[in-house]
Amino acid sequence: MSHGNISVFVPHIGCPNQCSFCNQKTITGESKAPTKGDVADAVRTALSHPNYNPKDTELAFFGGSFTAIDRYYMCELLDAGYEFVKSGVVSGIRISTRPDAITPEILDILKSKGVTAIELGCQSLDDEVLRLNHRGHTENQVKTAAELIKRYGFSLGLQMMTGLLGDTDEKAVQTAKKIISLGADTVRIYPTLLLKGTYLYSLYEKGLYKPQTLEQAVELTAELLMLFEKSAVRVIRVGLHTVEADGFVTGPWHPAFGELAKSRVMFKKVLTKIREDNIPKGSIEIAVPKGKTSMMIGQKKSNVIALQNMGYIPKVIEAENFAVNGIKIV
Repeated sequence: MSHGNISVFVPHIGCPNQCSFCNQKTITGESKAPTKGDVADAVRTALSHPNYNPKDTELAFFGGSFTAIDRYYMCELLDAGYEFVKSGVVSGIRISTRPDAITPEILDILKSKGVTAIELGCQSLDDEVLRLNHRGHTENQVKTAAELIKRYGFSLGLQMMTGLLGDTDEKAVQTAKKIISLGADTVRIYPTLLLKGTYLYSLYEKGLYKPQTLEQAVELTAELLMLFEKSAVRVIRVGLHTVEADGFVTGPWHPAFGELAKSRVMFKKVLTKIREDNIPKGSIEIAVPKGKTSMMIGQKKSNVIALQNMGYIPKVIEAENFAVNGIKIV
């Protein structure tokens, strides 16, 4: 079992407002607030995995603004999880919250109860985009919270979205660059999906909002991935893995969205190499790290076909001891 989370979803109870894109039950499939018993059950279930590794596993409270929920309830959940941290069953606790729900007092509590990583759902670092999507916080509040989190010694995660109301590819790239400058250790990238019961859906019905296409989202996400890779910021999630079919309307959802974006990154690296080395058309060999062959070939051979249309006949080979995420043409 590789590094992962034992996820416990805390529904919308901590959020002070309704963001333009949010219908949390559709996103998480959860509506019931978990109890401390649910926390223990989640850990015990994970322990039954034959390859469970406590050093590589965190208990994660996701789904709501964790530090904005009732203080007693928050501490009750943390106390239930901290027992497993102290016993060495999990390596630490990860929580997600809003930038405007971080204070020194809250960080003191989190530090005392085994929390090791804090993720902020900033979604954008453009104040106009934040305002249009009813986020209820500013870019400056994200910066202040991020600086506090780093000062207290927590691992900092930042979550961003693409395709929000009023957003552009250029603004998304600027958000990524600002995330890097804030010293984020990890990042999540979520293309905006159109869900029933949201403000964006009401605008969509009036013709005032248009979601990204899958191709647009993949292309932009690939660009963002390359930025984060260059700055050694670890991307730990790309796109939602699942959505509730009854609530999903349209937008760039794909069950393997992350793989599509990573495959596009590899294609872009090959194109860069071809242009930089002025490689003539014809047969070429593309060496990739072990296990990356299918990603380089692309879904339905999309990368191979694109290269063929450019006049190249690619052969993908795996190179021993090749750097992860590296690409070279032999």
